[in-house]
Amino acid sequence: MVWVRTRVDPRGALRGVFERPRNRLLGTVVITGLLGGLVGAAYLGLLKLADHALGPSRWSLTAHMVVLVAVGSVVALLTRWLGNPSDVELLVDNIHVLGGAEEVRSLRSLIPVSLLCIGAGGALGPEAPLVTTTGTLGSWIGGRAGLRRDELRIVSIAGMAAGFTVLFGAPLGSAIFALEILHRRGLEYYEALVPAAVGALCGYVVYVVATGAGLEPIFHFPVAGPLRLADLGWGAAAGVAGAAVAFGFTYLCGGLRRIVDVVPPGLRPVLGGGLLGACAFASPYALTNGELQIEHLTTTKLAVLTLLGAAAMKLIAAAVTVVTGWKGGFIIPLFFIGFCLARASAGHLPGSDPWILAAALMVACNVGVTKTPIGSTLVVTEMAGMAVLPSTLLAALVSLVLTSSVGFIESQRRRFDPSDGELKGHSA
Repeated sequence: MVWVRTRVDPRGALRGVFERPRNRLLGTVVITGLLGGLVGAAYLGLLKLADHALGPSRWSLTAHMVVLVAVGSVVALLTRWLGNPSDVELLVDNIHVLGGAEEVRSLRSLIPVSLLCIGAGGALGPEAPLVTTTGTLGSWIGGRAGLRRDELRIVSIAGMAAGFTVLFGAPLGSAIFALEILHRRGLEYYEALVPAAVGALCGYVVYVVATGAGLEPIFHFPVAGPLRLADLGWGAAAGVAGAAVAFGFTYLCGGLRRIVDVVPPGLRPVLGGGLLGACAFASPYALTNGELQIEHLTTTKLAVLTLLGAAAMKLIAAAVTVVTGWKGGFIIPLFFIGFCLARASAGHLPGSDPWILAAALMVACNVGVTKTPIGSTLVVTEMAGMAVLPSTLLAALVSLVLTSSVGFIESQRRRFDPSDGELKGHSA
């Protein structure tokens, strides 16, 4: 018998594995999560450099106002040269209709503009630009892999989940958040749940390895006491307060936008820089997205009026940032507002635990705007190293119900069903 040695081409075998539809989708999700983690780590690294050079901690109030106006001028020029930056609202719309981002060229303006806006102390956070970038990256990878529209949508959502995870350090909450933010009344693309979790975990592992960050909560809240019946009552009250904040933020942005619309588009970022500088004179808590300020307020006692003023100024500054073309996300600022309200009420509400109330208010403020009750609950409790508290979920659901008539992200809608030939209503 003559033995003939055959040579196996590993590339051909690997190609054969990925030619199977299910394996191709899973492989694309994993690649998207891994690259999303790398891109997220790089983005946050660049953001630290921008903050070190332009942030408010480096300047006096007067000098920093000049910096903000200068940054607004640069943003206006970059927008004119490179085009309007993409945003989460457009990505959400494209995911519904096309399955993913239409093109990636808008990132060439989004990335530098958002780094400047956030690094200089704008009142919005990095979550929206980062998620838009990783979601668009997922769309591009899925398109290169030749995926169908429904598969492309899954990969795009997985990319968004990876971006959320890099920032929040909460894989499960980030996966649910990425799914919920597409809709106004709960998760509907249920088939993307497991892929979103896979993408979130891949992004988180790469980010942790790339940055050397520890697997620990971002917020270090003191240990909360055991949950009591009164905490459920205060959780419901937190939902009402969060809904009020959401209404205030939504209508303030709408009113300011009508005023700013009379200003030429090229001058709006400059105007925004000047207004943000003026807000900083009113309160030092007006600038930045508030993440580090939450850490500071966790261990610092301030007067009630100071905390209420900080929440009010963050709300105003965030609205100014949104309407004047300064790029960023409003999730972390809304967390900050809820946290300040909880700290201001600490010791004044009988039977309430201050840290349980803080989590509930943070979630409620955000849910009223983003309509993400489960994702927000998981994100906040994971970030704070807390158990998933019924009071937090109760606050989220109360806020969602009370704000069902108002929507800030206009592209949120029901899932797209090709058999219907049209979208099933924007408000559902």
